[in-house]
Amino acid sequence: MTDASWRQAKRPVSAPLAGPYGHPFHPILVTVPIGAWVTSLVFDIASHLVHRPGFLSQGSQWLIAVGVLGALPAAMAGSLDLFAIPTRTPAFRTALVHMTLNLLVTAAYAVNFLWRHGTYTGGGSVGWGRLALSAVSVALLGVSGFLGGKLAYRYGVRVADESTQAEGYTPAPARRKPAPPPETEGRPTA
Repeated sequence: MTDASWRQAKRPVSAPLAGPYGHPFHPILVTVPIGAWVTSLVFDIASHLVHRPGFLSQGSQWLIAVGVLGALPAAMAGSLDLFAIPTRTPAFRTALVHMTLNLLVTAAYAVNFLWRHGTYTGGGSVGWGRLALSAVSVALLGVSGFLGGKLAYRYGVRVADESTQAEGYTPAPARRKPAPPPETEGRPTA
């Protein structure tokens, strides 16, 4: 890979849409679906542990919906990041697998929401099939997150280049201590 194509992969395709240099939007946007979907799995499991599980079942269903809706802007920002990566590179192949897994997970959660919505009874715990679908989806989401971390931390996709990063590790110039006040020994003070 040439130096120019490597630097291009670190810069946004469209700054207003993908985020400014060194501050991409995709990583912050993915926190919504990840948080919602992981919490929905916790609610699913908890619905089998409490006496009146209806509120957990319903909460899980709506967390799934929040996750699906939150995945849409995250996917759009991620797509812009993908277009900045040169093709036929390990980073591009990793990004394609990351994207594919995320699309599968989002589709699985959309199906899971519809499955729950069509059979919601209002008081029982989450069915084992729905819980299993959520667990498998969270596991795939974890694999995809690992790949997303590889893209950012190993390949440096949309991360500021090393010379820019080095600015944060350059020691600040030493500050001079202020001179001590003059000695007042033997002199009256006001």
